[in-house]
Amino acid sequence: MSRFLLRLIETDDPATFQLAIGWLFGFVRPHLRAILGLLALSLSASLLVLAQPWLVKMLIDDGLLAKDFGVLLKVALAMIAVGIFSTLLAGVNRYLHTRLSGRILFALRDALYQHLQQLSPAFYGRRRIGDLLSRLDGDVAEIQRFAVDSLFSAVSSVIGLLGAVALLLTLSWKLSLIVALLIPLEVLWLRWMRRKVERNVRQLRERSADVSSFLVETLPAMKFIQAAGQQQRESQRLRHLGDSYMSQLLKLQVTEFFTNAVPGTLTSLSRAGAFLIGGYWVIQGTWQLGALIAFSTYLGMAVGPVQSLLGLYVALQRMTVSLGRVMELKREPAQVSQPQQPRDLPAGVGDLRFENVWFGHDERAQPVLRGIDAHIPGGLKVAISGASGVGKSTLIDLLQRFYDPDQGCIRLEGIDLRELDLFALRWRIAVVSQDIVLFRGSLADNLSYSAPQVSRAEIEKVAQLAQLDSLIESLPHGLDSQLGERGQQLSGGQKQRIAIARALLQDPLILVLDEATSAVDEATEREVIAAIDQLFSGRTRILISHRPSTLAQAELRFEMHDGQLLTRPLEEPVLHGR
Repeated sequence: MSRFLLRLIETDDPATFQLAIGWLFGFVRPHLRAILGLLALSLSASLLVLAQPWLVKMLIDDGLLAKDFGVLLKVALAMIAVGIFSTLLAGVNRYLHTRLSGRILFALRDALYQHLQQLSPAFYGRRRIGDLLSRLDGDVAEIQRFAVDSLFSAVSSVIGLLGAVALLLTLSWKLSLIVALLIPLEVLWLRWMRRKVERNVRQLRERSADVSSFLVETLPAMKFIQAAGQQQRESQRLRHLGDSYMSQLLKLQVTEFFTNAVPGTLTSLSRAGAFLIGGYWVIQGTWQLGALIAFSTYLGMAVGPVQSLLGLYVALQRMTVSLGRVMELKREPAQVSQPQQPRDLPAGVGDLRFENVWFGHDERAQPVLRGIDAHIPGGLKVAISGASGVGKSTLIDLLQRFYDPDQGCIRLEGIDLRELDLFALRWRIAVVSQDIVLFRGSLADNLSYSAPQVSRAEIEKVAQLAQLDSLIESLPHGLDSQLGERGQQLSGGQKQRIAIARALLQDPLILVLDEATSAVDEATEREVIAAIDQLFSGRTRILISHRPSTLAQAELRFEMHDGQLLTRPLEEPVLHGR
């Protein structure tokens, strides 16, 4: 299959394309039995369609012109039976086809989404979310349409074409030659138009991604846009993007029109020629009228599959572009991976060691972390201070294994993090940051997101500990009240309390508060941290903040400076910096 497609598209990178096609048909292969069943139904439907013109021929030549009412009645009843059975077969075929298409579509999308789940925060930092949405939605759907819809369309067209050509040859091999003479001209035309179609499809996908990215960027920021009085400016940007998309869409429509119009015109000319010659034979009395009508019908039935196959060629170019865009994401390497034989998380209270840890982001010339050596005994309350951008959050990303150190290692209870089960490690390290993630759903669902197995009583308990009583009382349905997308109707302090309660339910081995109380007042902050100290007494708590009050009563203090994690005396004042 891949070799056949290679001949059609003439890709510049055959090896990569073969791998992509192999990946694609890996989703089709599990459904081979269903596909074979649908192909059998398609064959039956095509045979029934091919039988109709032959029945018309018999009705005219053997019934009407021969004045045989018995034959006329039998043929008429046969036509009714074939019509009813064809309708039922088409309904069953459509239902099974839709079910198969949906399963393959969501399998493709799920596989790509699972791969995206493995990629690092750096990947999402440099990619437009709208572009990712365009690939997950439009490109995956385009691939699925080709892999399933176009496959069955092609098989049905080939069956119909072969059947129609066989019957055309049976009726008149001389007239059939007219159609055959035009096939080489159509093939040459398609090969010449291929590059134009591919280029225009790729540009259309990019313009679609531009629109998606604009909407993803501006809709969540609508309050700020209104406050800045820039509604007209953003509307103009959207109109400009829409005009660019429409211009590219029309350009593609014109290209596809000419791609199909020239072969279609040649086919129409051949059909007109067949009518003239066949009509002359009927007038001369050397051919039957029913045979001419049947021949013209079968010629039309041959034209339809030919045009479908021409459309398939255009669909192939579209699919090639979409497959390339999807495979670009599939080839994006994951920064970290699950060890082949992961070790269970060790028992303990969160003893951490950083041994000569170096790390730098690819886009930065200098390493962010430079040979960090530090020991955080388990169960302590630890404060980390430092100016913004010195690597405090990067250190936490390494702790959760969003990245691995370029050099050195981090050990939990004496075991290198790279040897531990990745999912268990991340679940036992709860991080509450100032960028709170909330989902559309109830307040209870958001609180128990990291621990969906907890009871209602446990949710209510942590909500009280996180000072969420007033919020719950103000909502119409309490914990069951629905939060809007990203919780935009909530204040910053309310969001942070929700995130703290969520972390409490997660019951982590290590709790990290990264500016987690910056949006609440100092009195509330003291109450929340006191509750955390009580609930997590004996476990490691890492507090990162610019507030001295947040870092008060820490049992161990560090300062991030110049890529180093330096121990500081407890009595020394905390460094401020933003």
